[in-house]
Amino acid sequence: MKKLLIALIAVALLPVAAEAQEYVKTFTAQQQYDAQYKEAEMKYAFEEYKGSHKSWHKKFYNELEELLGITSLKERYKNFVPKAELLSTEDIGFATRERWQIWTEPTMIIPMVITRPKNCSGKMPICITPQGHNRNPEVYSGVIAVKGDSLAIATKDADVALRAAKLGFIAINPTTRGFGKTRHPDAVRKDRPHSCQYYMQRGILTGRTLIGDRVWDVMKIIDWALENLPVDTDRIVVTGNSGGGTVTLYAGAMDRRITLCAPSSCFCSFEASIGTIHHCPCNHIPYIMDLCNMGDIAGLVAPRKLLIINGDKDNIFPIGPAREEFKTTKAVYEAFGVAENCEMYVGDGPHRYFWAGFSDYYKRHF
Repeated sequence: MKKLLIALIAVALLPVAAEAQEYVKTFTAQQQYDAQYKEAEMKYAFEEYKGSHKSWHKKFYNELEELLGITSLKERYKNFVPKAELLSTEDIGFATRERWQIWTEPTMIIPMVITRPKNCSGKMPICITPQGHNRNPEVYSGVIAVKGDSLAIATKDADVALRAAKLGFIAINPTTRGFGKTRHPDAVRKDRPHSCQYYMQRGILTGRTLIGDRVWDVMKIIDWALENLPVDTDRIVVTGNSGGGTVTLYAGAMDRRITLCAPSSCFCSFEASIGTIHHCPCNHIPYIMDLCNMGDIAGLVAPRKLLIINGDKDNIFPIGPAREEFKTTKAVYEAFGVAENCEMYVGDGPHRYFWAGFSDYYKRHF
């Protein structure tokens, strides 16, 4: 009996044979990436947390905030107060167009255009419109400055801030960090429209992400607006297209003061969009797929109002995977009991803003 026991122990201690490995016969880069995406942990995939959505929301929020670099920014600048200077004022008929610059960090100055409707009194809704990859940061405010602006306004609703002002908002059109006057000197010298790669590469050296920095800018603009503008705190709206939509989505997830988040032409699954199709480096966040997919991030806006805007012919955020990813977001809103606050508008067209979707949602919900 003793010999049998020793034999059994010896067998148990033998090394376990490794599972047979499957090796590809030919290499393709996409095959390698697809394998990585399948192995991603997706720690906060909402489908794994059904029944405990409030716990999911709190834990996920904290980890995403830290991953974006916002937690460390809050600690570093806990006593920082943003300040702004008015540079010029222009009468455009129904409104005044004001050009400002705002310090969102002691060393970061963001230009912004504020379009303020005339003959308005009392508290007013504000609409912050972070720009996408436009050469002209002021095209959202209806300013025509470079070739293509007129066409973009006429066919792609690119003057979203001007339209918001006509709808009754105080519209704030900030230059997105890395564009316009915030570009790196090399980009200015080479006449490149943005400096996203410069900011991204240098930021990760100190644990920052460009998306996190841009969200921080939106948060500081809200801080300043609440102190200096007649803001209706029940109607703080953020909306933007493409890269501006990405900033909008993450800002809505991170800043609970935002009452309507309406990202345009930026929503899809990671693996079907920025993980497969060429995008600017500013879209990428290290380790993001170990936390979640994009539908989970949109779910962090719950229970506040959310409108996802996509084009059915968008070739960099394909509509099929976008619709599938939206099912996750909708499930979060259903768990919170406010499914009516979450909608997806699909426009007939390519990668662009769809004002009709936004204005219809806003008029129905507010």
